[in-house]
Amino acid sequence: MKVLAVGGGSGGHVTPVVAVCREIVRAVPDAEVSFWCDRKFGPSAKKIFQAYDPSIPIDMIYSGKLRRYHGLGKFHMLRPSILFPNIVDLLKASGGFIQSVFKLIKLRPDVVFMKGGYVCLPVGYAARLLRIPMVIHDSDAHPGLTNRLLAPFAVKIGTGAPLKYYNYPKDKAVYVGIPIAEDFKFYSKEQQKVFKHELGFDRDQPLVVITGGGLGATRINEAVVRDRTQLLQDTSVFLISGQGSYDDIASKTRPMNGWRLEPFISENMAMVLAAADIVVARAGATTLLELAALNKPTIIIPNGMLTAGHQLKNAKVYQDNFAAIIMKEDELASQGALARKVENLLSAPKILSELGGNFGKFARPDAAKEMAELVLSAAKEARD
Repeated sequence: MKVLAVGGGSGGHVTPVVAVCREIVRAVPDAEVSFWCDRKFGPSAKKIFQAYDPSIPIDMIYSGKLRRYHGLGKFHMLRPSILFPNIVDLLKASGGFIQSVFKLIKLRPDVVFMKGGYVCLPVGYAARLLRIPMVIHDSDAHPGLTNRLLAPFAVKIGTGAPLKYYNYPKDKAVYVGIPIAEDFKFYSKEQQKVFKHELGFDRDQPLVVITGGGLGATRINEAVVRDRTQLLQDTSVFLISGQGSYDDIASKTRPMNGWRLEPFISENMAMVLAAADIVVARAGATTLLELAALNKPTIIIPNGMLTAGHQLKNAKVYQDNFAAIIMKEDELASQGALARKVENLLSAPKILSELGGNFGKFARPDAAKEMAELVLSAAKEARD
Protein backbone atom coordinates (compact mmCIF):
# COMPACT_ATOMS: atom_id res chain seq x y z
CA MET A 1 0.00 0.00 0.00
CA LYS A 2 1.28 3.45 -0.96
CA VAL A 3 0.25 6.54 0.99
CA LEU A 4 1.16 10.07 -0.02
CA ALA A 5 0.87 12.77 2.66
CA VAL A 6 0.87 16.45 1.68
CA GLY A 7 1.11 19.55 3.86
CA GLY A 8 3.16 22.66 4.38
CA GLY A 9 3.39 26.37 4.98
CA SER A 10 4.00 25.91 8.71
CA GLY A 11 4.90 23.32 11.30
CA GLY A 12 1.21 23.06 12.17
CA HIS A 13 0.61 21.41 8.81
CA VAL A 14 3.59 19.05 9.14
CA THR A 15 3.80 17.74 12.72
CA PRO A 16 0.28 16.22 12.52
CA VAL A 17 1.34 14.40 9.35
CA VAL A 18 4.21 12.80 11.25
CA ALA A 19 1.78 11.60 13.94
CA VAL A 20 -0.61 10.13 11.35
CA CYS A 21 2.22 8.50 9.37
CA ARG A 22 3.44 6.84 12.56
CA GLU A 23 -0.01 5.32 13.12
CA ILE A 24 -0.31 4.23 9.49
CA VAL A 25 2.98 2.32 9.69
CA ARG A 26 1.95 0.76 13.00
CA ALA A 27 -1.28 -0.51 11.46
CA VAL A 28 0.29 -1.55 8.13
CA PRO A 29 4.03 -2.15 8.68
CA ASP A 30 4.78 -2.62 4.97
CA ALA A 31 3.02 0.60 3.92
CA GLU A 32 5.10 2.89 1.70
CA VAL A 33 4.71 6.46 2.96
CA SER A 34 5.89 9.57 1.10
CA PHE A 35 5.57 13.26 1.97
CA TRP A 36 5.27 16.32 -0.26
CA CYS A 37 5.68 19.89 0.94
CA ASP A 38 5.93 23.42 -0.47
CA ARG A 39 9.41 24.59 -1.38
CA LYS A 40 9.50 27.47 1.12
CA PHE A 41 8.85 25.38 4.24
CA GLY A 42 10.56 22.30 2.82
CA PRO A 43 13.86 22.58 4.74
CA SER A 44 12.06 22.90 8.08
CA ALA A 45 9.71 20.04 7.16
CA LYS A 46 12.69 17.82 6.41
CA LYS A 47 14.09 18.47 9.89
CA ILE A 48 10.76 17.53 11.47
CA PHE A 49 10.50 14.31 9.47
CA GLN A 50 14.14 13.36 9.97
CA ALA A 51 13.56 13.41 13.73
CA TYR A 52 10.84 10.79 13.19
CA ASP A 53 12.03 8.67 10.26
CA PRO A 54 14.73 9.93 7.87
CA SER A 55 13.93 7.10 5.44
CA ILE A 56 10.59 8.65 4.40
CA PRO A 57 11.06 10.28 0.98
CA ILE A 58 10.26 13.99 0.93
CA ASP A 59 9.62 15.97 -2.24
CA MET A 60 8.94 19.66 -2.76
CA ILE A 61 6.19 21.04 -4.99
CA TYR A 62 5.86 24.46 -6.60
CA SER A 63 2.91 26.26 -5.06
CA GLY A 64 1.56 29.70 -4.32
CA LYS A 65 -0.91 31.29 -1.98
CA LEU A 66 -3.73 33.76 -2.51
CA ARG A 67 -2.97 36.76 -0.29
CA ARG A 68 -6.13 37.92 1.49
CA TYR A 69 -5.87 39.87 4.72
CA HIS A 70 -8.63 39.95 7.30
CA GLY A 71 -10.19 43.36 7.95
CA LEU A 72 -8.63 45.34 5.06
CA GLY A 73 -11.79 45.73 2.93
CA LYS A 74 -12.95 44.12 -0.30
CA PHE A 75 -10.62 45.99 -2.68
CA HIS A 76 -7.34 45.42 -0.85
CA MET A 77 -6.41 42.61 -3.26
CA LEU A 78 -6.11 45.19 -6.05
CA ARG A 79 -3.17 46.87 -4.36
CA PRO A 80 -0.01 46.30 -6.45
CA SER A 81 1.84 44.94 -3.40
CA ILE A 82 -0.78 42.18 -3.16
CA LEU A 83 -2.00 41.80 -6.75
CA PHE A 84 1.36 41.15 -8.43
CA PRO A 85 2.63 38.57 -5.89
CA ASN A 86 -0.73 36.81 -6.26
CA ILE A 87 -0.27 36.65 -10.04
CA VAL A 88 3.23 35.22 -9.61
CA ASP A 89 1.98 32.66 -7.11
CA LEU A 90 -0.88 31.68 -9.43
CA LEU A 91 1.73 30.83 -12.07
CA LYS A 92 3.70 28.84 -9.48
CA ALA A 93 0.58 26.90 -8.49
CA SER A 94 -0.11 26.15 -12.15
CA GLY A 95 3.42 24.82 -12.50
CA GLY A 96 2.90 22.82 -9.31
CA PHE A 97 -0.23 21.24 -10.80
CA ILE A 98 1.68 20.04 -13.88
CA GLN A 99 4.57 18.89 -11.68
CA SER A 100 2.15 16.99 -9.43
CA VAL A 101 0.44 15.21 -12.33
CA PHE A 102 3.72 13.73 -13.54
CA LYS A 103 4.92 12.86 -10.06
CA LEU A 104 1.62 11.18 -9.16
CA ILE A 105 1.69 9.14 -12.37
CA LYS A 106 5.15 7.95 -11.38
CA LEU A 107 4.34 7.31 -7.69
CA ARG A 108 0.76 6.02 -8.12
CA PRO A 109 -0.30 6.18 -4.46
CA ASP A 110 -3.42 4.36 -3.30
CA VAL A 111 -4.54 7.45 -1.37
CA VAL A 112 -3.47 11.07 -0.83
CA PHE A 113 -3.73 12.49 2.68
CA MET A 114 -4.10 16.29 2.58
CA LYS A 115 -3.19 18.03 5.83
CA GLY A 116 -3.63 21.60 4.64
CA GLY A 117 -1.58 24.51 3.37
CA TYR A 118 -1.59 25.99 -0.11
CA VAL A 119 0.69 23.24 -1.46
CA CYS A 120 -2.30 20.88 -1.23
CA LEU A 121 -4.23 22.74 -3.95
CA PRO A 122 -2.12 21.79 -7.03
CA VAL A 123 -1.57 18.27 -5.67
CA GLY A 124 -5.28 17.88 -4.90
CA TYR A 125 -6.42 18.91 -8.36
CA ALA A 126 -3.82 16.60 -9.90
CA ALA A 127 -5.07 13.72 -7.72
CA ARG A 128 -8.64 14.49 -8.80
CA LEU A 129 -7.61 14.43 -12.47
CA LEU A 130 -5.97 11.03 -11.99
CA ARG A 131 -8.89 9.72 -9.87
CA ILE A 132 -6.73 9.03 -6.82
CA PRO A 133 -8.83 9.10 -3.61
CA MET A 134 -8.19 12.01 -1.31
CA VAL A 135 -8.63 12.34 2.47
CA ILE A 136 -8.50 15.79 4.08
CA HIS A 137 -7.81 16.91 7.62
CA ASP A 138 -8.87 20.44 8.60
CA SER A 139 -7.45 21.79 11.86
CA ASP A 140 -8.89 25.29 12.03
CA ALA A 141 -12.31 26.24 13.37
CA HIS A 142 -12.67 28.24 10.13
CA PRO A 143 -11.84 26.05 7.09
CA GLY A 144 -9.14 27.42 4.82
CA LEU A 145 -9.67 28.15 1.12
CA THR A 146 -7.65 25.14 -0.06
CA ASN A 147 -9.69 22.69 2.01
CA ARG A 148 -12.96 24.31 0.92
CA LEU A 149 -11.98 23.93 -2.74
CA LEU A 150 -10.85 20.31 -2.35
CA ALA A 151 -13.64 19.13 -0.02
CA PRO A 152 -16.09 18.21 -2.83
CA PHE A 153 -13.53 15.72 -4.19
CA ALA A 154 -12.52 14.17 -0.84
CA VAL A 155 -13.84 10.77 0.17
CA LYS A 156 -13.39 11.56 3.89
CA ILE A 157 -12.73 14.71 5.93
CA GLY A 158 -11.35 14.70 9.46
CA THR A 159 -11.89 17.87 11.51
CA GLY A 160 -9.92 19.37 14.36
CA ALA A 161 -12.91 21.01 16.04
CA PRO A 162 -16.48 19.77 16.57
CA LEU A 163 -18.54 19.50 13.36
CA LYS A 164 -20.75 22.49 14.30
CA TYR A 165 -17.89 24.78 13.21
CA TYR A 166 -17.89 23.40 9.64
CA ASN A 167 -20.17 23.20 6.62
CA TYR A 168 -18.71 19.94 5.34
CA PRO A 169 -21.17 17.20 4.28
CA LYS A 170 -22.06 15.12 7.33
CA ASP A 171 -21.64 11.86 5.39
CA LYS A 172 -17.97 12.71 4.78
CA ALA A 173 -16.91 14.63 7.88
CA VAL A 174 -15.71 13.04 11.13
CA TYR A 175 -14.58 14.91 14.25
CA VAL A 176 -11.24 13.36 15.19
CA GLY A 177 -9.37 16.28 16.79
CA ILE A 178 -5.87 17.28 15.72
CA PRO A 179 -3.23 14.56 15.37
CA ILE A 180 -0.26 15.28 17.62
CA ALA A 181 2.80 13.33 18.71
CA GLU A 182 2.24 10.94 21.60
CA ASP A 183 4.79 12.72 23.82
CA PHE A 184 2.37 15.65 24.08
CA LYS A 185 0.64 14.58 27.28
CA PHE A 186 0.26 15.63 30.90
CA TYR A 187 3.50 15.64 32.95
CA SER A 188 3.88 15.93 36.71
CA LYS A 189 5.45 18.94 38.45
CA GLU A 190 8.54 16.87 39.22
CA GLN A 191 8.91 15.88 35.54
CA GLN A 192 8.49 19.55 34.63
CA LYS A 193 11.41 20.46 36.90
CA VAL A 194 13.56 17.75 35.31
CA PHE A 195 12.81 19.17 31.86
CA LYS A 196 13.74 22.68 33.02
CA HIS A 197 17.09 21.40 34.26
CA GLU A 198 17.75 19.52 31.00
CA LEU A 199 17.07 22.72 29.06
CA GLY A 200 19.54 24.67 31.21
CA PHE A 201 17.09 26.55 33.43
CA ASP A 202 16.66 26.82 37.20
CA ARG A 203 14.35 24.01 38.34
CA ASP A 204 12.56 26.27 40.84
CA GLN A 205 12.24 29.40 38.69
CA PRO A 206 9.01 29.92 36.68
CA LEU A 207 9.69 29.39 32.98
CA VAL A 208 7.90 31.21 30.16
CA VAL A 209 8.19 29.65 26.70
CA ILE A 210 7.35 32.06 23.87
CA THR A 211 6.81 30.88 20.32
CA GLY A 212 5.33 32.52 17.25
CA GLY A 213 5.11 29.26 15.29
CA GLY A 214 7.51 27.70 12.81
CA LEU A 215 7.99 30.95 10.89
CA GLY A 216 8.13 33.19 13.95
CA ALA A 217 6.08 36.28 14.81
CA THR A 218 7.79 39.65 14.44
CA ARG A 219 5.60 41.67 16.81
CA ILE A 220 5.81 39.06 19.56
CA ASN A 221 9.59 38.87 19.14
CA GLU A 222 9.89 42.67 19.33
CA ALA A 223 7.82 42.78 22.52
CA VAL A 224 9.95 40.07 24.15
CA VAL A 225 13.19 41.86 23.29
CA ARG A 226 11.79 45.14 24.64
CA ASP A 227 10.39 43.57 27.85
CA ARG A 228 13.23 41.09 28.37
CA THR A 229 14.80 42.72 31.43
CA GLN A 230 11.42 43.00 33.16
CA LEU A 231 10.50 39.41 32.28
CA LEU A 232 13.80 38.05 33.59
CA GLN A 233 13.39 39.66 37.01
CA ASP A 234 11.20 36.82 38.25
CA THR A 235 11.13 34.24 35.43
CA SER A 236 13.27 32.35 32.96
CA VAL A 237 12.47 32.94 29.29
CA PHE A 238 12.85 30.60 26.30
CA LEU A 239 12.14 32.44 23.04
CA ILE A 240 11.70 30.42 19.83
CA SER A 241 12.02 33.25 17.34
CA GLY A 242 11.67 31.64 13.92
CA GLN A 243 14.55 31.34 11.45
CA GLY A 244 13.99 34.74 9.83
CA SER A 245 14.30 36.77 13.05
CA TYR A 246 16.96 34.80 14.89
CA ASP A 247 20.11 36.63 13.73
CA ASP A 248 18.62 40.07 14.37
CA ILE A 249 17.43 39.15 17.88
CA ALA A 250 20.72 37.42 18.72
CA SER A 251 22.59 40.61 17.81
CA LYS A 252 20.34 42.70 20.09
CA THR A 253 20.32 40.45 23.17
CA ARG A 254 23.37 39.68 25.27
CA PRO A 255 23.49 36.43 27.26
CA MET A 256 21.72 36.62 30.64
CA ASN A 257 20.86 34.12 33.35
CA GLY A 258 17.52 32.50 32.61
CA TRP A 259 17.51 33.50 28.92
CA ARG A 260 17.60 31.14 25.94
CA LEU A 261 17.02 31.93 22.27
CA GLU A 262 16.51 29.35 19.52
CA PRO A 263 15.41 29.84 15.90
CA PHE A 264 13.39 26.62 15.58
CA ILE A 265 12.79 23.39 17.48
CA SER A 266 12.63 20.27 15.30
CA GLU A 267 13.08 17.75 18.13
CA ASN A 268 11.78 17.56 21.70
CA MET A 269 9.22 20.34 21.33
CA ALA A 270 6.96 18.48 23.75
CA MET A 271 9.68 18.62 26.40
CA VAL A 272 10.22 22.36 25.82
CA LEU A 273 6.52 23.16 26.20
CA ALA A 274 6.09 20.74 29.12
CA ALA A 275 8.88 22.54 30.99
CA ALA A 276 6.97 25.84 30.84
CA ASP A 277 4.83 27.31 33.59
CA ILE A 278 3.25 29.61 31.02
CA VAL A 279 3.36 29.49 27.22
CA VAL A 280 2.87 32.52 24.98
CA ALA A 281 1.83 31.45 21.48
CA ARG A 282 -0.06 32.25 18.31
CA ALA A 283 -3.45 30.64 17.72
CA GLY A 284 -2.34 27.99 15.27
CA ALA A 285 -4.71 25.05 15.68
CA THR A 286 -2.03 22.37 16.04
CA THR A 287 0.00 24.32 18.60
CA LEU A 288 -3.13 24.91 20.69
CA LEU A 289 -4.07 21.22 20.75
CA GLU A 290 -0.50 20.27 21.70
CA LEU A 291 -0.73 22.72 24.59
CA ALA A 292 -4.16 21.36 25.53
CA ALA A 293 -2.73 17.84 25.73
CA LEU A 294 -0.05 19.20 28.09
CA ASN A 295 -2.69 21.03 30.21
CA LYS A 296 -0.51 24.11 29.81
CA PRO A 297 -1.65 27.61 30.92
CA THR A 298 -1.36 29.72 27.79
CA ILE A 299 -1.50 33.33 26.66
CA ILE A 300 -2.75 33.28 23.08
CA ILE A 301 -1.88 36.20 20.79
CA PRO A 302 -3.82 35.50 17.56
CA ASN A 303 -2.69 36.97 14.26
CA GLY A 304 -5.81 38.90 13.29
CA MET A 305 -4.56 39.64 9.76
CA LEU A 306 -4.55 36.07 8.54
CA THR A 307 -7.10 34.91 5.99
CA ALA A 308 -10.71 35.08 7.21
CA GLY A 309 -9.47 35.71 10.74
CA HIS A 310 -9.08 31.99 11.37
CA GLN A 311 -6.69 32.48 14.30
CA LEU A 312 -9.20 34.81 15.95
CA LYS A 313 -11.84 32.10 15.59
CA ASN A 314 -9.48 29.43 16.91
CA ALA A 315 -8.70 31.58 19.95
CA LYS A 316 -12.36 32.32 20.65
CA VAL A 317 -13.16 28.61 21.04
CA TYR A 318 -10.77 28.46 24.02
CA GLN A 319 -11.60 31.89 25.40
CA ASP A 320 -15.29 30.98 25.55
CA ASN A 321 -14.40 27.99 27.75
CA PHE A 322 -11.90 29.86 29.98
CA ALA A 323 -9.17 27.58 28.66
CA ALA A 324 -6.68 30.31 27.74
CA ILE A 325 -5.98 34.03 28.14
CA ILE A 326 -6.32 36.08 24.94
CA MET A 327 -4.06 39.07 24.34
CA LYS A 328 -4.68 41.31 21.34
CA GLU A 329 -1.65 41.88 19.16
CA ASP A 330 -2.10 45.66 19.41
CA GLU A 331 -1.49 45.42 23.16
CA LEU A 332 2.11 44.37 22.47
CA ALA A 333 2.93 47.93 21.39
CA SER A 334 2.67 49.10 25.00
CA GLN A 335 5.94 49.01 26.95
CA GLY A 336 5.88 46.17 29.48
CA ALA A 337 2.40 44.90 28.49
CA LEU A 338 3.54 41.34 27.84
CA ALA A 339 5.63 41.22 31.00
CA ARG A 340 2.70 42.49 33.10
CA LYS A 341 0.37 39.88 31.58
CA VAL A 342 2.83 37.13 32.54
CA GLU A 343 3.37 38.55 36.04
CA ASN A 344 -0.37 38.78 36.68
CA LEU A 345 -0.90 35.15 35.71
CA LEU A 346 2.01 33.85 37.77
CA SER A 347 0.66 35.69 40.81
CA ALA A 348 -2.67 33.82 40.52
CA PRO A 349 -1.88 30.08 40.89
CA LYS A 350 -5.57 29.17 41.19
CA ILE A 351 -6.31 30.76 37.80
CA LEU A 352 -3.25 29.05 36.28
CA SER A 353 -4.48 25.68 37.48
CA GLU A 354 -8.02 26.32 36.21
CA LEU A 355 -6.78 27.42 32.79
CA GLY A 356 -4.63 24.31 32.42
CA GLY A 357 -7.45 22.01 33.49
CA ASN A 358 -9.98 23.58 31.13
CA PHE A 359 -7.49 23.51 28.27
CA GLY A 360 -6.86 19.81 28.86
CA LYS A 361 -10.54 19.03 28.23
CA PHE A 362 -9.95 19.76 24.52
CA ALA A 363 -7.25 17.09 24.15
CA ARG A 364 -8.09 14.09 21.94
CA PRO A 365 -5.20 11.64 22.38
CA ASP A 366 -6.50 9.19 19.75
CA ALA A 367 -6.77 11.77 16.95
CA ALA A 368 -3.74 10.48 15.02
CA LYS A 369 -4.97 6.88 15.21
CA GLU A 370 -8.50 7.81 14.11
CA MET A 371 -7.17 9.91 11.23
CA ALA A 372 -4.90 7.07 10.12
CA GLU A 373 -7.91 4.75 10.10
CA LEU A 374 -9.76 7.14 7.77
CA VAL A 375 -6.78 7.27 5.40
CA LEU A 376 -6.29 3.50 5.39
CA SER A 377 -9.99 2.76 4.89
CA ALA A 378 -10.03 5.07 1.84
CA ALA A 379 -6.99 3.29 0.41
CA LYS A 380 -8.51 -0.16 0.97
CA GLU A 381 -11.82 0.84 -0.63
CA ALA A 382 -9.96 2.13 -3.68
CA ARG A 383 -8.04 -1.14 -4.04
CA ASP A 384 -11.07 -3.42 -3.61
